[in-house]
Amino acid sequence: MRTITFNELRRVKDALPDGSMHRIADELGLTVETVRNAFGGYNFKNGKAIGLHIEPGPDGGLVILDDTTILDKALAILGEVNDKLLQQLNAEMSKENLSTVEPEV
Repeated sequence: MRTITFNELRRVKDALPDGSMHRIADELGLTVETVRNAFGGYNFKNGKAIGLHIEPGPDGGLVILDDTTILDKALAILGEVNDKLLQQLNAEMSKENLSTVEPEV
């Protein structure tokens, strides 16, 4: 179980690269609509409920996720994107003989 704000959840969704909803659905054996519902969507005709509870509060309200699997997968994808960007930046910097950037741990 995890609690975050609705706006934080939407920022994660908005930061995902194109095709991520399909990738998450494929990797977890879910429909794309179910994955979208995990980010605040409301398609319950083709998608399933995923244990997302929204309560009024600051920053769009509080979201309580019973199961964080979809969010965890999205965060892993964002980590991959950041790693690729860091590698590209380091490659460009080494071509110009500049100091490289180490990833934060």
